[in-house]
Amino acid sequence: MPPRINIPPVTRILLIVLALQSVLSAAIRYRQWTAHSEIVIPYLNLIPQLSLVYPWTFVSTTLVESNIFTLSIACVTLYNGGRYLERAWSSREFAKFLLVSALIPNVLTFATMIVFFAFIRNERWTLTTIAGTIPLQISFLVAFSQLVPAHTVTLFRGLLSLRVPRFPLLYIGVVTFLCLTPILTSASFFLAVFGFLTSWTYLRFYKPVFPDLDTSQPSSLRGDASETFAFAEFFPGPVRPFVAGVSNQIFDALVAVRICTPFSAADHYTARGDGFGQRSAPGSARAEAERRRALALKALDQRLHAATAQSAQRSSGAGPSAAPSNPAPSASGPTVQTQPQIGGQKAMTSQPSGMLGETNYTPDGDGDKA
Repeated sequence: MPPRINIPPVTRILLIVLALQSVLSAAIRYRQWTAHSEIVIPYLNLIPQLSLVYPWTFVSTTLVESNIFTLSIACVTLYNGGRYLERAWSSREFAKFLLVSALIPNVLTFATMIVFFAFIRNERWTLTTIAGTIPLQISFLVAFSQLVPAHTVTLFRGLLSLRVPRFPLLYIGVVTFLCLTPILTSASFFLAVFGFLTSWTYLRFYKPVFPDLDTSQPSSLRGDASETFAFAEFFPGPVRPFVAGVSNQIFDALVAVRICTPFSAADHYTARGDGFGQRSAPGSARAEAERRRALALKALDQRLHAATAQSAQRSSGAGPSAAPSNPAPSASGPTVQTQPQIGGQKAMTSQPSGMLGETNYTPDGDGDKA
């Protein structure tokens, strides 16, 4: 009996809808094909001039591919990326992420096409088909950049090694090149850019963080304010300070017009100048749990030292001044300096100096940060 392929429910639905709609689109194009006209399907794809009467196309158009090359890439991407993210986040959160990553880039691209038509007065802008899984593909890359920021992918048998946060910009470059060929339309570039910005904004500020049951972390915590997920981290080292400065200015402007809300004091918000605001501790549940455990270990170690000193005083009968200056650690367990890290990633290391429990990210890149 052949092994059963285990595909989570939302990913399975995505693959089925993608296959059905792409085959339907190909069949309609085949039946209506002529050598002197360009075929558009306004009730399946998003066409700025024709699809306003079909509002569902703002979502359905994402799962329509127009050729076998892009369809193959889309199936591989949704199968592998969807299975990983849905199991990491739950089906409900994954479905919300897909809806945001598909709907908002389509709406923004639609509006961009209308603006270009208004200035250039070329009707071709409003007849361009906005379709394809490009927003979902780049949003998966952004999500992987959040989950495994220190992971390095080696390509071409070691000739090229790239960290995961480098892939979104590389993907935008590939899409830009393919837009110059018949494979992709001019709308694909805007879909890639808006998909990148939308998915990062959602994961950075709005996606709920799963609470850690071993800690008192509030279940209402949202977003990821860790330094490894700052907007500037997606860019090469030489341009990173410039991108960080521009992103901070944009964020301040959005806060001023009340489009965005800065992190409050209750969320440990501090402005650190490395991309759209930071919290004093990384915002992921795993990092927050490690910080709290380390602080608890420090408090326990101090109590053990105090108890050891008092026990030595009572056994020797001496006064408080006779207490040893360097009491031996308790035999009940190692001190906090020798405690192993708990649940932390390889990229996060505890610092013995200063406050115990602070976590610093030391990636392998250019400069002081990667």
